Amino acid sequence: MGTNNNMICNMETGVCGPAGDDTNTMEFIDLSAPKKTIDLYYVTDPICSHCWALEPVLRKFVHQYGHYFNMHTLMGGLLEKWGEGPVDPANGISGPSDVAGHWREVGEHSRMPIDGTVWYDNPISSSFIPSRVYKVIQKNNPELANTFLRRAREELFAFNKNIAQDDVLIDIINQVGLDGEEFVNQSKLPEADTKLHEDFQIVRQLGVRGFPTIVMMNEEQKGVRIVGARSLEDYANALQRLLPDETIEPKQLSRFDQLLKEEKLLFSREIEEFYSIDKNKVETFAKEQLPQDAYTVNSLLGEKYIQAK
Repeated sequence: MGTNNNMICNMETGVCGPAGDDTNTMEFIDLSAPKKTIDLYYVTDPICSHCWALEPVLRKFVHQYGHYFNMHTLMGGLLEKWGEGPVDPANGISGPSDVAGHWREVGEHSRMPIDGTVWYDNPISSSFIPSRVYKVIQKNNPELANTFLRRAREELFAFNKNIAQDDVLIDIINQVGLDGEEFVNQSKLPEADTKLHEDFQIVRQLGVRGFPTIVMMNEEQKGVRIVGARSLEDYANALQRLLPDETIEPKQLSRFDQLLKEEKLLFSREIEEFYSIDKNKVETFAKEQLPQDAYTVNSLLGEKYIQAK
């Protein structure tokens, strides 16, 4: 009588013994993740109001379709310094006070709150300053770079803080779990400026002239350039065009408690976009999805926001 040496310990029953007839054949499997063949370049700037307006859509797009692409966030260099002449004559911006009205329009249209009075009270001298900080964090702690960028935008647009000031930057960096003073000091070294200008060079090579711009490129260096804040469908359709041999499928959305734990603060417009719910249902949705003692609901410039405790 032959001997069966095909023995296993069954994970479900805990019993060790003969494997049985169903494991007599060799089974080939593939556990590798799908190869990401698309590079996505997000060209932005810490003080770009239209980039702030894009946050709700971009978050959902990256969350649902990020498994198809490698994302690269690039600083575009919106404002090096204020000079004697117009900075943005096309939009009627000659000095800091001209920015406030433009920002308010963007905030009202997008429903991503923008105060804007910082331009009267304590104007930002240069967007290069927080951009250099971003590059230093991106080099040393890449997983926290976009978290820093988000927190900086919250402080600037919603809470009216000057993110070109050392004390404000130090506080934001400390909030994301890094040594604020150390990173601000590093951002003033020549290497940080070199890294920033490397971004500028890539941005020029991509043919980008405004923010936000998203460029998606395939392995053949053919791609799609999308200028301005667009809809989720626009970005998904562009991605599909670059992957014609497969049907792209969105990933399942995170639960609200998971999302808020990660993001810390979300405005109503962001929650509406992410979960495809109406404005008047956001608070009810929060009550249904979150423990009562886990969050607070606040208002700013006529818009609700939910913050993790």
